[in-house]
Amino acid sequence: MKHRTLIVTFIVAFIVAACGGQTADPAAEPAELRKVRLPMGYIPNVQYAPYYVTAEKGYFAQAGIEVEFDYSFETDGVALVGANEVPFAVVSGEQVLLARAQDIPVVYVVAWFQEYPVAVVAKTESGITRLEDLAGKRVGLPGLFGANYIGLRALLNVAGIPESDLTLDSIGFNQVEALATDQEQAVVGYFSNEPIQLRAQGYEIVEFRVADYVQLASNGIITNEELIRNEPEFVRGMVQAFLRGLADTIANPEEAYEISKKYVENLAEADQAVQKEILAKSIEFWKGDPLGYSDPEAWENMQNVLLDMGLLESPLDLEAAFTNEFIQP
Repeated sequence: MKHRTLIVTFIVAFIVAACGGQTADPAAEPAELRKVRLPMGYIPNVQYAPYYVTAEKGYFAQAGIEVEFDYSFETDGVALVGANEVPFAVVSGEQVLLARAQDIPVVYVVAWFQEYPVAVVAKTESGITRLEDLAGKRVGLPGLFGANYIGLRALLNVAGIPESDLTLDSIGFNQVEALATDQEQAVVGYFSNEPIQLRAQGYEIVEFRVADYVQLASNGIITNEELIRNEPEFVRGMVQAFLRGLADTIANPEEAYEISKKYVENLAEADQAVQKEILAKSIEFWKGDPLGYSDPEAWENMQNVLLDMGLLESPLDLEAAFTNEFIQP
């Protein structure tokens, strides 16, 4: 795992009061907030702590935004943003390229994860010790879409295993139970989630992390070309608010965990050691210099993987697919 030095500088814009020409408190909220539904791509989880911190500390509100978290599928978020029905969504990098290949004008504006967090997990007793051992196995994953699926395909590509050599089961977000009860011989999930839960339940496991094999563009926030063209400061406000919450989460995980209890049902009653480890492992994948930076090489690698898989027919204009413009204040 790579550890990057965290150097973050935030400049908070002062809001000019409407009456009398006086300067308002920098932390004051605009008189009227713009309501934004934010598709998240997963169920409420402590891994979304930066978003919860951003909301709870009023950073979204200070940018003039009121966020409603929408835990719908990642692909739904891409379609909605592309159609300009919602302004932003949280998605993984491959979804951006797959969408743009279909002329859906989404643009990735801030990186949340700096490394691809997906892993294939199996019990040690399964005899799976190498990627090549996945051939002929039954593998469970949320569905044949999204980061989990692309991560699996990337690993299969590395191992030279065609997808047809596996039995893939769409099991929703039940990977832990499916592997624990031997419904599946291996499962695909986030390395900072399912492996930690399985070990906490006493299972000895082996895991194959995508990031150990290839650097790929990962999870972040997207918008669309129209919004960037017509309302760049709205986009910048969203990005800068999120980066403040992300920085606070990295700097103070304990505070972020406590804030997350308000947004994640039953987190207060959950195994705190496990949940805090999930957050700590996730944070290591979020650190960047600077925060939010999109690595062009990761996008090149992602495109090459999708081309090798046959999911893209030809190369795209990657400079149009992502930008680092808005991570600067």
